[in-house]
Amino acid sequence: MVQKSNSRSIATLPPRVRRYDARRDGILRAAARIFRERGFTDTGMRDIAVAADLSPANLYHYFSGKDEILFYCQDRALDRMMAGVVQARRSTARADDRVAAVLTTHVLTMLDEVEGATAHLQVDALSPGLREQIVKKRDRYERAVRRLVSDGVASGAFVTGDAALLTRAMLGALNWVVTWYRPDGALTPQKIAGELAAYLVRGMVKRG
Repeated sequence: MVQKSNSRSIATLPPRVRRYDARRDGILRAAARIFRERGFTDTGMRDIAVAADLSPANLYHYFSGKDEILFYCQDRALDRMMAGVVQARRSTARADDRVAAVLTTHVLTMLDEVEGATAHLQVDALSPGLREQIVKKRDRYERAVRRLVSDGVASGAFVTGDAALLTRAMLGALNWVVTWYRPDGALTPQKIAGELAAYLVRGMVKRG
């Protein structure tokens, strides 16, 4: 049984649940690191257990298999991205600033050590049932971003164009970051997110 991420405030959770969730987050950090180094296919539950400083038997207390770990990473990531869209839609900022904020959140989520950039892209590694859930949520997220772009076009803030095409081009560019990002590199995730978001949005803004 896949356990969905808990959206309740951490402060309202009982200590036992907080400890359980903290341990799961530690496992996710370890798993994301191993996935990035070895790839999902070549990583076993024993590898994740060693990296998380757990026995294999104890690891199965938190996750039934690496398939569930991968799903949990992706589900959390999409929840965080969707929250960014919701916040942007509630904002009274300009259209370009709203979209830039969403794109920034996207990159920061992709490069987060818990959600795991590599894990986010490996949808095909999931079992059919879990993959269907993630694809549906991912499609809802894309449509939500597309609505922000469409609003900008309708208001005259953005140049006229196909909102679906523009959205997919931007999200594709952001997803590509995970192929070259290195945690020990010169650029921080915040720097990368800010500059990429500004660059992509600048191409849509109507001049004059």
